[in-house]
Amino acid sequence: MKLWMEKIIQPPRICLDASTVCQLKCPSCPTASGETGKKLGIGFLKFSDFKNIVDKNPWVSNIELSNWGEIFLNKELIKIVEYAYENNVALQADANLNNVTEDILEALVKYGFRAITCSIDGASPETYSLYRVGGNFQQVIENIKTINKFKAQYNSRYPILYWQFIVFGHNEQEISKARRMARDLYMEFRLKLSWDDLYGNLFSPIKNAELVRKETGLGVASRSEFREKYGREYILRDCCLNLWINPHINYDGKVLGCCINYWDDYGNAFKDGLKECLNNEKINYARAMLMGKRESKMDIPCILCQSYKRMEENKNWLTNKEIYAKKIAYILLENKVLGYYLTNQLARRLVVAKHRLGRWI
Repeated sequence: MKLWMEKIIQPPRICLDASTVCQLKCPSCPTASGETGKKLGIGFLKFSDFKNIVDKNPWVSNIELSNWGEIFLNKELIKIVEYAYENNVALQADANLNNVTEDILEALVKYGFRAITCSIDGASPETYSLYRVGGNFQQVIENIKTINKFKAQYNSRYPILYWQFIVFGHNEQEISKARRMARDLYMEFRLKLSWDDLYGNLFSPIKNAELVRKETGLGVASRSEFREKYGREYILRDCCLNLWINPHINYDGKVLGCCINYWDDYGNAFKDGLKECLNNEKINYARAMLMGKRESKMDIPCILCQSYKRMEENKNWLTNKEIYAKKIAYILLENKVLGYYLTNQLARRLVVAKHRLGRWI
């Protein structure tokens, strides 16, 4: 059985952060506390760097523009979106959608920005602002309505809009209301468990666990309950898979590998080349660590991550099947074959079928 780490990694999908600047002060966020800025710097992706990544890496067809900051604070965003459109590169992002001008919102629709996940953790201004400190709930809703206005004007389904609701003790009573509001705004509603203590102290613990277990559809109300019930980490394993499927890159070119790491890098894609950084000795060693094929090393970023520590403690390593399944899932999503849930279910079944037929790569 060949290992994925033995192959040249050229994923069609990458994350290239447009900004490490954010105007909000969310309690659990390393950007708000200033930690990411100390390690990654505080700045914005330049159009010239974006253009070079697209021009020099034609195998990249999908770019996520967000991780540690708010993309709409980048003053070159319209140029970036337009160039991606002209070169058939799909864009998507997470955003708080507080400070954005109407011309940018129109550009998102005009140039076919693929999807925006809006972080809205409440269904009222009072509840929303408890976590999204400094945010304006009504302004976010108005910006969503403006996007919908332009979608109707251009007769476009893009960008697809997602309402992401991170559930806490202070907002759990508004889940149903937020779900209804999302439907009325033509958005897909996604409920997400909080990060617990991944980035610091636990913020606003769940109060009504039974309600949250029902609303999530997972039968769990926290990451610890998920771990106990399913025997794996909630979402975090997908973050580890980023090193193969969706590698993350800072605004200045530092290759971070995953969406959690901000304390070290695997080289600079702008200076050393994207393909070279995604296949150098350091990142390949990290992939081998995540699969349990190599001992941990202090100069590998994973060594400081809670996800890796639990993986090492339980010997619950990533497998070829998981890597292959995630790749298939992204291909199906990219081609809009199925929705998010059915895509992941089908991807897992395809992997099992392939393995049973003895055609494993």
